[in-house]
Amino acid sequence: MSIVEEVDSHQSIRSISRGLAVLRAVNRCRPASLTDITNEVGIPYPSVCRIVHTLVGEALIERVPNSKRYRPTAMVRALSAGYQAEDELVSVAREHIVQLCEDIVWPVSIATRVGQWMMLLDSTHHMTSLTFSNYSPGYTLPLTECATGKVYLAYTEGDQRRSILQNLHNSNPQLVSEGRLKTLDDEYWESIREQGFATQYVNTFNAEPGKTSSMAVPIMLDGQIFAALAVIFFRTSLSLDAARTTYLEQLRTSAEKISMSLNQSN
Repeated sequence: MSIVEEVDSHQSIRSISRGLAVLRAVNRCRPASLTDITNEVGIPYPSVCRIVHTLVGEALIERVPNSKRYRPTAMVRALSAGYQAEDELVSVAREHIVQLCEDIVWPVSIATRVGQWMMLLDSTHHMTSLTFSNYSPGYTLPLTECATGKVYLAYTEGDQRRSILQNLHNSNPQLVSEGRLKTLDDEYWESIREQGFATQYVNTFNAEPGKTSSMAVPIMLDGQIFAALAVIFFRTSLSLDAARTTYLEQLRTSAEKISMSLNQSN
């Protein structure tokens, strides 16, 4: 067992893990009721109430006026104030994702890994009618259940990827099924890396489960994976093969331009 695995298995603090899960749920479901949060995180309702009360006391979330729902506060953004690379990425990438969206009409997004999740940094959902929902920065998706997460893991070096996946499977056994055990197979990730992109036929963990598919390519910084660029489309309107044929090269070109600009600015 590695040092990382020992820390995760013996020194993890359940209350902190639960608090972070509730904070993510409030961010995903904003504004969220206590029942929404309970259903999202699978933690008993009384525990959710205590955690929410604590987060309100820490000014990380607040109760919506004249409502029984909660939303994140600006204090949450302050937690990431020291991480400037992501801000630089959003600034550099904006013109490219806007242009790409105008060219292909489908929404595009940029996401990066935060722990066991892919977190949305920016998107163009609001720019097109070809979407079911508008997704805000901070929205998260399970690492192995989205195209951006798959391409991120594929471009992560083997030992680090194996550690990430082992921790994911240990802490989230509900994600482990016979079909998903392939994520522990290095060959699966190498095949994605060789083709240079990843796909998700059915996006299940978003705001409209089962209605969209996605395709993603890497954004590199100093030769290492830093983020992923994705196009999202209606599953019944466009097959994965058609998406590859029609949009892959434009997606790659945009990602390469973003990577080049990001590397030049650092």
